[in-house]
Amino acid sequence: MKTIKIPTLAGLAAAMLAPTPAIAATPIVGRWLTEGKTAIVTVAPCGATLCGRITTLMKRPESGPPVDAKNVDPALRGRPLQGLPILTEFSDAGDTWRGRIYDPQTGKTYKSVVSRDADGTLKVQGCIAFLCQTQTWTAVRN
Repeated sequence: MKTIKIPTLAGLAAAMLAPTPAIAATPIVGRWLTEGKTAIVTVAPCGATLCGRITTLMKRPESGPPVDAKNVDPALRGRPLQGLPILTEFSDAGDTWRGRIYDPQTGKTYKSVVSRDADGTLKVQGCIAFLCQTQTWTAVRN
C-alpha cells in the first residue's frame, strides 16, 4: 500500500513564500543610433544605474562645436553636445528600464521608459504624465 503525503499548512505557506526568479529587462548597454540619425548614444553603467551619453554627432554645423543652446539653465547653454548625458538614472523595472531623458532640442527633461524589442532595436519614450513620444533607435555595429 502506498502512503500519500498531504502537505501541511506550514509547507504550503513556505512554498508560496519561496523566492521566485525576478523578471529582468533585456539589457540595453551598447551604442545606439538615434531615430533621426543625428547622433550615437552610448549606454553604460553609471554607478548603480545606467546612463546614455552622446558620443558621436553625425551632422556637425559649419561653425564651431554644437552646444546645449536650448538648456533652461543659462549657465549650461555653452556645454558641448558631444559627451552630454541625455539618459540618466535608468534602472531595471522588470520588462523595461525607467529613468529620465534630456532633449537638447527643447532643453527639457522628461520621464522615460526604454525597452529592447525582439528585433534588437531600442524603443525610447519620453513622457509627460501619460502622454509619451516614442523613437526607435538602432544598434551600432563596430
